Amino acid sequence: MWWHAGCRWLGRDPENGTLLTPPQPATLSRPVPDLTRAPQRYGWHGTLVAPFRLADGVSPRDVLDAARAWAQSQRSFRLQVEAAPLGDFVALRPADTEGEGKMRALASDALTRLAALRTAPEPADLARRLDAPLTERQRALLVEWGYPYVFDEYRFHMTLSSSLDSADDRDALATYWCEEAARLGPLSIDGAALFVERTPGAPFVLWHRLPFQAGLTEAR
Repeated sequence: MWWHAGCRWLGRDPENGTLLTPPQPATLSRPVPDLTRAPQRYGWHGTLVAPFRLADGVSPRDVLDAARAWAQSQRSFRLQVEAAPLGDFVALRPADTEGEGKMRALASDALTRLAALRTAPEPADLARRLDAPLTERQRALLVEWGYPYVFDEYRFHMTLSSSLDSADDRDALATYWCEEAARLGPLSIDGAALFVERTPGAPFVLWHRLPFQAGLTEAR
């Protein structure tokens, strides 16, 4: 249910490429597609490992095999979620610290297990990223891991909007999705997926699903 609801909201299914008509809540003053252009390109997801280029000698099959092996070492669980403004956009996030900790541990394990597959950022790209307003800790993580928001800086979220200037739009969207989250129930964390960007700037495509072990538990 969550997959279909999220894809419909963003107007695209990244697994089969189908374009979808999103709902239009009466409480929103603007059409939903105007609010979701940025996340539509990435597709419905919550990032565990940030996008990366492959290291020399690493093939897509190597990535798939390593990611499948990692996924099979994970156990499924259910995550209570809520919607809230995060800066100037709106996202789903864990509803409590226990769920946040479980997602951080999952993402940290994935990053560590798959790190050897990625190549280091190009110097120009790294310099550009270091120009962003980052803390010293985030800068150190960026240099070592290619992304500043990992390990203790990681915050699991599933993006629901583009950057929005209007606080009223952010609040209305968060209220709508809190109601949707209550209707849909806990989010089943029962697998991951590999997404690919086939050409620079193209929509991300869901390449392979990676099921976890069975045995759902609930993070409360």
